[in-house]
Amino acid sequence: MRLLITGITGFVGSYLAELALEQGLEVCGSCRWRSKTENIEHIRHRIRLIDCDLRDQSSVQNLLDVASPDYIAHLAAQSFVAASWQAPAETFNTNVISQVNLLEALRARRSRARFLVIGSSEEYGTVYEDELPIRETNPLRPLSPYAVSKVAQDLMGYQYFKSYGMPIVRTRAFNHEGPRRGDVFVTSNFARQIAEIEAGHREPVIEVGNLKSRRDYTDVRDVVRGYWLLLERGEPGDVYNLCSGKAWRIQDVLEFLTGEARVRGIAVREDAARFRPSDVPVLLGDASKIWKAVGWQPELPFEQTLRDVLEYWRRRVAHGPVAAPNLPMVEARSPRTESAASAPPKLP
Repeated sequence: MRLLITGITGFVGSYLAELALEQGLEVCGSCRWRSKTENIEHIRHRIRLIDCDLRDQSSVQNLLDVASPDYIAHLAAQSFVAASWQAPAETFNTNVISQVNLLEALRARRSRARFLVIGSSEEYGTVYEDELPIRETNPLRPLSPYAVSKVAQDLMGYQYFKSYGMPIVRTRAFNHEGPRRGDVFVTSNFARQIAEIEAGHREPVIEVGNLKSRRDYTDVRDVVRGYWLLLERGEPGDVYNLCSGKAWRIQDVLEFLTGEARVRGIAVREDAARFRPSDVPVLLGDASKIWKAVGWQPELPFEQTLRDVLEYWRRRVAHGPVAAPNLPMVEARSPRTESAASAPPKLP
């Protein structure tokens, strides 16, 4: 059996590739000529990489001709919420058009490959306290261009299932973290700053955005296990949350990581550039549906995840200063949108 992973060189794609190889699958992956391959160098000799621009229909057709997959996990995306505010058109083009091209190419081939749509808890957007924990039936009220693009991918998967009977399973994963996570994301960014402070590469100050948001975190190694179970046995047309059912404040994440630091007296400084125009105050999920369907639940405690992320950055920093990220790290809402009075009206 053969699995095609779009975005195989990315954070989640690399872990799914490792898991699939452990399961005895043949693994193919799409990548672009400029894709960084550091996440998969240790398994590169065991997988087949296929150059493809998913936004180009002919390139996608060639990808499927070469890969001829039995399963497809569509992970390739512009996945950084903050970047979607700066480049909404690029986010839509990358996330929505790429999936259209894949589904149209599969339909033209009359393929019966099982297809996993990778959605996000960001699709839920504005969630009210009486709606927690979030179930798959909760209304979708997206609050960023990225979230809107993921809603489009989600509903597109449902439409192709209903219209053409394609075996498409949809997911809405809540925050997932682990080693290899890009440093534009908050947990990895905190860990990198701490590692650089420990190494003497920066002053003992961590720059932060709003620390009040609460997020439901799961280890990426648990999430990819859930993805594979859904690819194998998830009900086509259905949608599943992947989450831990526990919420951490960003403040709690910061305090845990600084508590693990090898130096003391690290100060915290708020950086206005790290705020979003709007953000989701709390995301706390209910994973009972996926548990009943395929028996999945998280196994790795988030404390271990955070320790592993910090060790990952210590190893990277030990090889010398790491280049600054290309995008500003934005993790939370701006002060002007913080008050309840500014919240949008509750929708039916």
